Amino acid sequence: MYDANKAISMTEEAMKMDPEGNLYELPEWSEKIAEKLAADEGISLTEEHWEVIRLLRRHYSVHGRDLSGPRLLRALEEPFGMRGGIKHLYELFPGGPINQGSRIAGLPPPPYSQDPSFGSVA
Repeated sequence: MYDANKAISMTEEAMKMDPEGNLYELPEWSEKIAEKLAADEGISLTEEHWEVIRLLRRHYSVHGRDLSGPRLLRALEEPFGMRGGIKHLYELFPGGPINQGSRIAGLPPPPYSQDPSFGSVA
């Protein structure tokens, strides 16, 4: 039986992060861990946040890290087009739907997503 508290204590040890806050390795992940990571970044997860997180995790499970940041952002933009597109995604994840979203989803960011100007809607 899955014990979320045990998973969190085991995972906290494995949650070593790089200077940008991305996980070095993919530890056991849970929604409880995502909630903690999001809270650490000042985000209270809504169903729309979860939709982005699930899309990111699904893409990673299918493609690994071979998707580029811009390509992944376009993939996210499609289901959110009628809700404000990229601008809305940045409202959900002010630190970037790819970088911050990937951190909360427990995933490494895809290639070409570390440029600070990437995907800016300002």
